[in-house]
Amino acid sequence: MSDELKDILSNLNKDIEQEKLLEYLNRNMTDAEQHAFEKQMNDDEFMNDAVEGLQALENKNDLTSVVQQLNADLKKQLDKKKKRKEKRKLNEQPWVYFSVLLILLLVIIAYLVIKRMP
Repeated sequence: MSDELKDILSNLNKDIEQEKLLEYLNRNMTDAEQHAFEKQMNDDEFMNDAVEGLQALENKNDLTSVVQQLNADLKKQLDKKKKRKEKRKLNEQPWVYFSVLLILLLVIIAYLVIKRMP
């Protein structure tokens, strides 16, 4: 399997080695190893879903193109979220802060002047 698949699978549970997962998918494990691996899969719902999804691929040669498509889609989604976040962020404009400060100072001065008048 390609290195890109290993990168995607690196987000799985750290107790489970990527190589074991790839061996399981390629059916290169002994019965005892396979049983132990399936026992671990039962404990980790995310891993179980990942294995089922990878097993659902009929043509294992398409795996590289699927990985590239997933990465492209993920990048698009992250870019959209980043742009939305930047739109919500207030643009720091120093003249706005200066204006607010100036208005506050004028209000305080006006209050003090009015209070001192007889």
